[in-house]
Amino acid sequence: MSEEKANSKKELSQEQQVELLSLLKDRFESNQHRHKDIEWKNVQKKLEANPEKLWSLHEMERTGGEPDIVAYDAKSDEYIFYDCSKESPKGRRSVCYDRKALDSRKKHKPENSAIDMATDMGIELLSEEEYRLLQRQENIDMKTSSWILTPSKIRDLGGALFCDRRYDTVFVYHNGAESYYGARGFRGSLRV
Repeated sequence: MSEEKANSKKELSQEQQVELLSLLKDRFESNQHRHKDIEWKNVQKKLEANPEKLWSLHEMERTGGEPDIVAYDAKSDEYIFYDCSKESPKGRRSVCYDRKALDSRKKHKPENSAIDMATDMGIELLSEEEYRLLQRQENIDMKTSSWILTPSKIRDLGGALFCDRRYDTVFVYHNGAESYYGARGFRGSLRV
């Protein structure tokens, strides 16, 4: 595949850009508690200057993540988007943790892995700290769970971590990295 063809795949049409920016602006304005002291016009300027990031946000939206800004990093001058959907994004469920886990399954393989999907989308899985930050802003994953970035020490032993909220408490659990469930997906982050 030529480089030009590969790049065109990760760009939105003008119409898609306008539609996505409008959707993101509406979500931004409806959820001010997530991003106090941030002005939309500055965010929009950054997004318009970074079409590949806009494409990643489109992928987050397309798969059910409902991305929104949760923080601003003044040091790097970046806005930080997380998937803010109430439950783990529908279009990213029934996936094991990573490629190694996917390749290790002999039967009943899932279609993809969380790490591979995130990489393809140009986003990162939330860390435990990021997941807890989001849970302080919203009650999420009340019926589902989400894979999170797993420390290499745990992953090297075959495990992976996931989180959810039950009994008004955020729990971090472990599972074999090759496992997958219809109610487990992953949440991502994107810096713009």
